[in-house]
Amino acid sequence: MNLDYSVVFAKIPILLEGCWVTLQISFFALLLGMVFGIAGALCRISSNKVLNSGAFFYVWVIRGTPVMVQLFILYFGLPQLGIRLPSMVAGVLGLAINTGAYITEIIRAGIQAVDRGQMEAALSLGMSYRQAMRRIIGPQAVKFCIPPLVNQFIMTLKNSSIASLVTITELFRTGEQIIYTTFRSFEVYTAVAVFYLIMNSVFMVIADKLERRMARQ
Repeated sequence: MNLDYSVVFAKIPILLEGCWVTLQISFFALLLGMVFGIAGALCRISSNKVLNSGAFFYVWVIRGTPVMVQLFILYFGLPQLGIRLPSMVAGVLGLAINTGAYITEIIRAGIQAVDRGQMEAALSLGMSYRQAMRRIIGPQAVKFCIPPLVNQFIMTLKNSSIASLVTITELFRTGEQIIYTTFRSFEVYTAVAVFYLIMNSVFMVIADKLERRMARQ
């Protein structure tokens, strides 16, 4: 076995650039995914059958199909309909739509985990439904949601590697480009894995501190 990690050390600046692109994709996908997820969850618990059915259909389709297929539809399929999205937009939007479907169910479950009697009590005290959700139900639901949301955020960060298939030069694609010129597959792939591990570990530490802080409140 002849391993030479000097190749990787020489390419660290390039790999860091790939990490930065990965973090950008993940951040915007998570931000937009949270918007989709909150909206979807509110529709899922709504008494309006149209909104409820629409949110259910969204979750059903997205969770039932691979994220890679969803990205390919956006980047390679839409041009056939005359709609061309830049690779970064397609990557972020595809990951956001996928993430949003899972966040929808996480938030819905978190809200429904709060005892129904608390909503009834809030309404009996003269609060509106919106006030009760914001002041009573929401803060408690957040505590239920944090652990599964952290897992989903980590999954989105890892799924960002799929964006390389729509020509985005994030960390994984950067690693592959280095392999094309160095032919050191094992060294480069293990280095890429370490970078992903570091990014996810930092996120997990932050999430753990947030979770502990929420538990003390």
